[in-house]
Amino acid sequence: MTPNDRTAKGGGSYGPLNSPSLNSPEHESLIGSSRQRSQAYGLREMDAPDFSVAGRGLLNQTLEENSFLYQHAAPVMETLYQQIANTQSMVLLTTRSGMVLHSLGDADFLEKASQVALAPGVDWSEKSKGTNAIGTALTEEHPVVVHGSQHFLEANRFLTCSCTPIFDPYGKVMGALDVTGDHRSYHQHTMALARMSAQMIENHMYADVFPKEIIVRFHARAEFLGTLMEGIAVFTGDGRFVTANRSAQFQLTLSANALGAHTFSSLFGVSISQFHDRVRTAGTRPMNLCLHNGVTVCCISDVKSRMPFGGMHFGATASASDEPAADTQAKAPAKADAPSTAASRDAQRRESLSSLRYLDTGDTQVAAVIQKLYKVRGRDIPVMILGETGTGKDLLAQAIHNDSPRAGNNFVSVNCASIPETLIESELFGYEEGAFTGAKRKGSVGKVLFANGGTLFLDEIGDMPKHLQARLLRVLQERKVSPLGAGKEVEVDVAVICATNKNLKDMIARGEFREDLYYRLNGLVVRLPALRERQDLEVVTRKILASVCHSPTPIGISNQVMNLFHQFPWPGNFRQLYNLLRTAVVMVGCNEDIQMHHLPDDFLEEVQMADLVLPRASVKQMEVIRPAPEQAPAMTAPSAPPPFASTKLENVALGAMAQALRSTGGNVSVAAKMLGVSRNTIYRKKALLPADVWG
Repeated sequence: MTPNDRTAKGGGSYGPLNSPSLNSPEHESLIGSSRQRSQAYGLREMDAPDFSVAGRGLLNQTLEENSFLYQHAAPVMETLYQQIANTQSMVLLTTRSGMVLHSLGDADFLEKASQVALAPGVDWSEKSKGTNAIGTALTEEHPVVVHGSQHFLEANRFLTCSCTPIFDPYGKVMGALDVTGDHRSYHQHTMALARMSAQMIENHMYADVFPKEIIVRFHARAEFLGTLMEGIAVFTGDGRFVTANRSAQFQLTLSANALGAHTFSSLFGVSISQFHDRVRTAGTRPMNLCLHNGVTVCCISDVKSRMPFGGMHFGATASASDEPAADTQAKAPAKADAPSTAASRDAQRRESLSSLRYLDTGDTQVAAVIQKLYKVRGRDIPVMILGETGTGKDLLAQAIHNDSPRAGNNFVSVNCASIPETLIESELFGYEEGAFTGAKRKGSVGKVLFANGGTLFLDEIGDMPKHLQARLLRVLQERKVSPLGAGKEVEVDVAVICATNKNLKDMIARGEFREDLYYRLNGLVVRLPALRERQDLEVVTRKILASVCHSPTPIGISNQVMNLFHQFPWPGNFRQLYNLLRTAVVMVGCNEDIQMHHLPDDFLEEVQMADLVLPRASVKQMEVIRPAPEQAPAMTAPSAPPPFASTKLENVALGAMAQALRSTGGNVSVAAKMLGVSRNTIYRKKALLPADVWG
């Protein structure tokens, strides 16, 4: 099916993606056609599903081939999952062929999902699984819901799946976004959430797909700029039309084919050179333009084209005003409407990690951090936590809150890196009913107001968009919030903790972070050491093992494995250690001891790449480190690792990566293949590599 065909049907990337309602004649016809295809593929309803998973090499290759899709979809999936959390559901991202790339799900539903192989590397095309939302949506290139018994294979009929294709800016299917859950908990709005999320992913791609073209974002109402509803149109430097998103086509009242015959001047009523002049003079203000159909729109533009004179570049980005659009009063937050965040769910699962005292496990650097935090407890002094990714900044923030006088009120975590830029303003500051199309009927309180009386944790603060930094500074200084669409400010009282793995002072020097916001946030600055720098590796390893395995007999770990842990540089820090141990415990089964063959393959690949030579396991080396069941882990520091091991391992790994990157001109994919590792392995160590290796 071509983009023209999709436009004619009213679907695809170039028209409104309205899926037929469940059990409507259109929907029954779509399901009937899919069932006929399933039978033609030779499938039978009673067949056992194909549980085979793509091999590690094929899955890694597929992830590399779809890295552009994944990097734009992952943060949107996180936001979508927060909206459906605790509904016995999961969110999946697939390739255009139907292979699952990534999934997020409720813990209590994941076990059911594993029974039908809803996991990365599994093929959910119609040829493999018959009628199902993923395969059918990709075949029809149209959103579809497959409910319960409508699945072709009987084994899948306990599911209800809502899936929508994801189109690239040129209108070609590049994958699919799916929400799958227990058929008994299906909600009719699930598909709407999936469609909006897919459109958000598609909109995010434009800037990366067209780095040199002129991207114009517009809407008849200024407050809709930067939201899901803005129109996006792309033009060449001389004004020729390239492509446009669904909202742009709707506002321009023209199909993609019809737009192809137009230029910038015929659509917006000014020449491209006049437009350049207006962008330069607009500064940070939105511009008004008149569309060919007489509608006046507010416009912002990223102009990256080369001027035809003097070889000089020019650029300007005009952003929508922060002024409220309506005179309405924001409501005080109610606990019943608490936003469900990944951080809050995780905190509930790990209640034992709830105090500063618990985090003091024998490392002198951490102990010094905790002593400083005790001194400012309850003093309303903002705390800034520095440290590499995965060092436990979120756990420390939660512990600070739980040990503070505000512990009885909300702890609200906001990951500034995972919330899409188009949503972060409404997520932080909330919005009133009717503030924009797709807004919740009763509006949204926003994270800042929901933290009123408690603690607001701004994780990855260095990734907050520059235009929102000014608004956050104003909120922190004036202690007032103005939700989107509200005409009045609401007083708010929050303690602020922020965290980052970036050098904010360097960002200030480059103009990427506001200096005044920095000095408003850094009342007390503490740094969490990386795992490789800590003295308490054995203590935290035992604590993690105790948290992931609830066997009556404490699980042990061989000296050979622990010696390897002491030598490994842990680029992913505690997050990497936790995931590794969780996988190892599954391999062990909670009734043996962790040996080398229980460790995940990707971890052993990193060890091999670093040329770490392990001695053969002797009887002494196979002894097991095991805490006494009736005692808490000792708080004294364990013996130090070999003094040269970590340095040797890290230097060899970094040297090999640097050489590979230089020889490939900074091409991570090719370098990873040369080294026999995943691209993520190189990206995890990006901060440690010389700047000149990136081409």
